[in-house]
Amino acid sequence: MTHPAIASGHVAVVTGAASGIGLAAARRFVQLGLKVCLVDRQEAALARARDALGQRAAGGADSIMAAALDVGDRVAMDALARTVGERWGAMHVLMNNAGIQPPTSVFGSEADWAEILRVNLGGVVAGCQAFVPAMLAAGGAGLVINTGSKQGITTPPGNPAYNVSKAGVKVYTEALQHDLRNRESCRITAHLLIPGFVFTPLTANGRTEQPAGAWTPDQTVDFLFERLEAGDFYILCPDGEVTREMDEKRIAWAAGDIVENRPPLSRWHPDHADAFKDFAGR
Repeated sequence: MTHPAIASGHVAVVTGAASGIGLAAARRFVQLGLKVCLVDRQEAALARARDALGQRAAGGADSIMAAALDVGDRVAMDALARTVGERWGAMHVLMNNAGIQPPTSVFGSEADWAEILRVNLGGVVAGCQAFVPAMLAAGGAGLVINTGSKQGITTPPGNPAYNVSKAGVKVYTEALQHDLRNRESCRITAHLLIPGFVFTPLTANGRTEQPAGAWTPDQTVDFLFERLEAGDFYILCPDGEVTREMDEKRIAWAAGDIVENRPPLSRWHPDHADAFKDFAGR
């Protein structure tokens, strides 16, 4: 069975819904008969998504809302939660998917670091704190999906602020699920979506054609629904370049840096890179 929160007539809120994985997920919820509130700060793309999904929805345009706002703005998120509740009543699905990925460095500007943390991590916290208490009070089935990243687990060099933000999403979502599962009679579950290489506006970097190894957003959402049905918390997505087996080895090696007292990020350290290649099967 699918998750009990995903049912016709139920209500979903998806952030980062104007494109990419968020739009693909919103489209799937609409196909399954849910009412969907699309959240994004890209107003033109959001309007296009609203119109397209309104044509697909069984209830027409009345089944779709669009909110152009910044997910890192807690006041705006609280106001949105009230608006959704007033219009559609109890909410069932929250997908905190919005994120940004500008380049950063260890000694990069305070403004760049603050913005990535405010949106990528702060947006997830704001979304959960704005919506989940009302979901708990309603007492029904609920589903929270927070989009993390493999970069928040294996933390490769190159964009430290992004890695820190996504590591925070992982930790927060783990804490959220622990809280929910220890509440008596709670029917809400939280899950961490960990995409692989997905071709979206966030990852395109100027490319107009999908790379051979990348998944589409729809493939990612297919996998998301498959693993939700299986009950996974960590929804670790493969792609056309990296298998589940390789992801597991990379994650195990990263944890092993602590256990084995190796240098940090030893996959990229000249004294340990060959050892990792042997461990991973080259």
